[in-house]
Amino acid sequence: MEHQERALAAYVESVREQPGALGVVLVGSVAQGREREDSDVDVYLVVDDDRFAAETAQGRFAWIDRQELDYPGSYIDIKLVSPSYLATAVEKADDPTRASFLGARVAWSVLSGLDETIARIVELPDEVWDDRVRSFVAQAHLYGGYFLCQAVERGDGFLRRHAGLHLALAAARAALAANRVMLPGPKYISKLVNAVPTPAGFVEAWSQVVDEPGIDAAGELMRILDEWVGDGLTPDEALSTFIRDNELAWLRGSVPAEFW
Repeated sequence: MEHQERALAAYVESVREQPGALGVVLVGSVAQGREREDSDVDVYLVVDDDRFAAETAQGRFAWIDRQELDYPGSYIDIKLVSPSYLATAVEKADDPTRASFLGARVAWSVLSGLDETIARIVELPDEVWDDRVRSFVAQAHLYGGYFLCQAVERGDGFLRRHAGLHLALAAARAALAANRVMLPGPKYISKLVNAVPTPAGFVEAWSQVVDEPGIDAAGELMRILDEWVGDGLTPDEALSTFIRDNELAWLRGSVPAEFW
C-alpha cells in the first residue's frame, strides 16, 4: 500500500549513506502484495562483509526502526545480511531463509547481480527436492513406525506426542517437497498441507495424527505417503537415510533434516 511504500522509501534514504551499506531488499507481505493496512515493512539490509562482521560480533542481527513514524503501528523490521551471507544462502540456506526471499524486491542497491543472487536462493534443483522427499519419508517411517510404537507400548505420553508431531512434520515436509514448496516456518504447515495437491485421504490422516497420534492413524498416514512418494523405500534404506540426515548431520557439517 502507498503508506508502506512511503515508509520503505524513507528508510532507504536513511541508510543509503551509512558506512558499508550496499542495499535494501523488501521482503514479506508488502513485497508479496498481501499486506494489511497496518502491516509492518520487512527488509534485508545488505551491508559489506566488514560491517556485517562488526555488527554481528556485538550480537546485532536484527532490529526495528522508524517505529510509529510513518503510519499508525508502523515500523521497519530489519535483518542484516552481506554478500557472503547471500552467496552462502544460495548453497546452504534452510527453507525459512529461502522462503523469506520469495517475491523479494530490491528497493535500492549498489551491488551488481543482487536480483540474480536472490533468484538463486529461492530455486532448488529437482534432484534436491527428490532427495528431500526421500529423507522426509524415511523420517516418517522411523517416527511413525518405531518411536510411536515404543511410546504406545511404554505408555509414554511425551514420546507419543513427540513421535506423532515429528511424523506429521515429516509427512508434511514430504508433501511440500513433492510439490516443490518451501516451508517458511511451523505456523504455515497446516495451511500449506491443506493447500498443496495430495492423494485422497492424506489431509484427513495427517490431521488425525496431529490431533490424536496413535498406531492406526500413523499406519494410515504412512500407507498413503508410501503409495504416493515412497518409491519403494525399504526399512533398511529408511533407517540408514534417517541416521545419515538426522543423527549424523553433525558429522556431515549439516543440520537435522527437520531444520532444512
